[in-house]
Amino acid sequence: MQSLHTLQNLINEAIEEKRFNEKPAELYDPINYIMSLGGKRMRPVFLLMACDLFGGSVLSALDAAVGIEMFHNFTLMHDDIMDKAPIRRGKETVHVKWNENVAILSGDIMFVEAYKLMIKVEDNILRDVLKVFGDTAASVCQGQQIDMNYEQTDEVSVDEYLEMIRLKTAVLLAGALEIGSLIGNAGHENAQTMYQFGENLGIAFQLQDDILDVYGDPEKFGKQVGGDILSNKKTFLLIKALEDAGELDNEELSYWINAENPEPQTKIQSVTSIYNRLGIRQLAEQEMNRHAEKALQYLEALPVDADKKQILRRFAEDLLVREN
Repeated sequence: MQSLHTLQNLINEAIEEKRFNEKPAELYDPINYIMSLGGKRMRPVFLLMACDLFGGSVLSALDAAVGIEMFHNFTLMHDDIMDKAPIRRGKETVHVKWNENVAILSGDIMFVEAYKLMIKVEDNILRDVLKVFGDTAASVCQGQQIDMNYEQTDEVSVDEYLEMIRLKTAVLLAGALEIGSLIGNAGHENAQTMYQFGENLGIAFQLQDDILDVYGDPEKFGKQVGGDILSNKKTFLLIKALEDAGELDNEELSYWINAENPEPQTKIQSVTSIYNRLGIRQLAEQEMNRHAEKALQYLEALPVDADKKQILRRFAEDLLVREN
């Protein structure tokens, strides 16, 4: 198995080579900008790892890996508009640096470019790969719409929330692993097992993201800490707090949810205090660990040498021990 560092370098070099110089610059410069913001590149790395795990050439999977990263950043660009997010990976979001119309059109181009990269796979797996990619893209959009629907809904259950993040977040990681497995000639059964590994890992990762949004260090988290609280976003933490709160805590939560133009830090501190009283962080971590353990069970079930799976396992575990 190739090392994590080697795979990350391969992806970063491929992304740098993919820089756009076309005109109009306003359409393509934002793509170069968001793709240069870095990150762990976990989705393309997992795609390459899956290919490598089954004995495939990582170079043959590189275009698809960059395509997955291109699609992921397209979703981030559009999500940031919908969420009115000012910061992404510690930098201005595209719609803030340029404007919303530019961000929408640049994102559209990224989606097209992702497909152009994906069709470079071998002809014998092209139909399968495009089906996985198409189904994944549709699921992500479904998840985003459900997430927006929840903004207008008073009651959302934990199970409904978990299904939403499965669609919006987890299926892209799962799809990347399935595509990498197909490129590595894993066969459909093993590719499906990798998909299940990725789906559960993706849910765990999003739950960790929910936790860090409240309890993370903004210097290390790369996004505005407390942003979910300020926007009344129905994360696992808020949903569970509303389910478990007694009369007084429920009354205080309702006050902050409905308050008009509250002082931001006061609202963040007050809602966080309610979470602390109810032990919400611990409950979120338990749910996160449940999905992480399930993911690793799927990984262990694969008929592949244990040493080969170790790098994949370590990367998965590292993603869920992010600094806060």
